[in-house]
Formats: sequence, C-alpha cells, structure tokens
Amino acid sequence: QVQLVETGGDLVQPGASLRLSCQASGFLFSNTAMSWYRQTPGKARELVAGITRAGGTTNYADSVKGRFTISRDNTKNTMYLQMNSLKPEDTAVYYCHTGLGAGPNWGQGTQVTVSS
Repeated sequence: QVQLVETGGDLVQPGASLRLSCQASGFLFSNTAMSWYRQTPGKARELVAGITRAGGTTNYADSVKGRFTISRDNTKNTMYLQMNSLKPEDTAVYYCHTGLGAGPNWGQGTQVTVSS
C-alpha cells in the first residue's frame, strides 16, 4: 500500500531554515508527480509546492516563492522541501501528497512552528 512519511518539522525562530523530507513507498514514485501541502486549524489544506515526476518542472504558492524549494531523489523515493527565511505565517502541519490535486494518499504530516 502507499505509504508517505514526513520528517523534519521543528520549532524554529523567524528567519531560520528547515528541510522537510517525504519518504515514499508502495507505488512507482518515479512515475508520479508529487506535492507538499500545509494546513492550519480551521482552514483547508493548501498547496505549497508541486513537482513533476522527473523534477523538471516545479510550482509554488505565491506566499513561498523565492523562499521554498521542492526537489526529489527518485533513486531514494524521497521528496524534499527546503524552507528558508521562515515566517510565523508558515506555521502549519506539512503533508506529503501523491499528485498535485486532491486525492486519497497523504502522509501523517509534520509540524512546523515558526515563533520568536
């Protein structure tokens, strides 16, 4: 079965950096576009970044452009989200997802908290 495991979330101060990882298994990772979403209480899950199956094309929410970088290593079935210049409004649970739109496959999420 599909399994997605996010790691790397932490409590950090504004301006800090974090690197999230998503370890995937149970499907053909290299043939699957992937994405990162985030969610805060009471709000819908929000697309943060997406990446095509070979990593040739990426896209980002306007709120994170220039600060976040999505990448993947298909030899390791792993996707990453490098987050720089973190802001308090980046605080959320970050989720790994198969594809770019809504669907059934999500990780358990990893908490990112940005606070002084």
